[in-house]
Amino acid sequence: MRSSKARKQRKAFFNAPLHQRRKHLSAHLEENLLLKYDRRQIPVVKGDTVRIMRGSFKGHESKVTNIYLKKHRIEIEGITNPKADGKKVARPVHPSNVMITKLNLTDKWRRRRLEEGLSEDTKKEIESEAKKQIKAQQAEEEQQRIEAERLAAEAEAVEEDLEESIDEPIEEAKDSEIKQDKKSSEPKEKPVEKETSAKKTKAASPDKKEIKKEEKPVEKPTASKTKKPTNKQSSPPKKDKATSEPKKPKKEEQS
Repeated sequence: MRSSKARKQRKAFFNAPLHQRRKHLSAHLEENLLLKYDRRQIPVVKGDTVRIMRGSFKGHESKVTNIYLKKHRIEIEGITNPKADGKKVARPVHPSNVMITKLNLTDKWRRRRLEEGLSEDTKKEIESEAKKQIKAQQAEEEQQRIEAERLAAEAEAVEEDLEESIDEPIEEAKDSEIKQDKKSSEPKEKPVEKETSAKKTKAASPDKKEIKKEEKPVEKPTASKTKKPTNKQSSPPKKDKATSEPKKPKKEEQS
């Protein structure tokens, strides 16, 4: 039941289910498509080529990149708005302001609806065009997949390089710690062995100083080299008891 009241019509439009909103996103067909499919308008689908008929982008023709059923808007390649930070954001366009110049026939359900009531020749043309579009779409998807794999491989390579650069100083620190532990665990007898080996080498090969001393001729002592008498007073010799006693005269002995 439809109402003539504007408020009820607006309420029905904005609260419509998704299968009805799709019909609201319909656009006019170009003249050659209109004669071919015997239709004036058709719902816009992602992948259709459209031309803008009104607004600042009038005359721009490109593919539909996205469709918003809840907002009743579509997005077209090259239609963007600049932001304050310099980024470009897609500008939504109402489908009533565009005209479809080329249909996307990759969906079999859409082809079936278009072929209703048409001649066999037009049906064959639609099928042949659909095959071409499907092949082109597959090639584009394959190219996108290869590009995605390449980017993923580059990202993995960068991550591996970063991990290696991080692991190298850690490994060096571990090696130095292991060396220090080995040094601390080694017995203390090793330096003694080194000393003994050094002594053996010294004994085997006499020093240059010793060789020089042996080569020097022996000099005779001279008067100049005699020791000078010291000024210190020599201590008197100790006297024996026998010598210390006074001697008696000989006369007394005879008597």
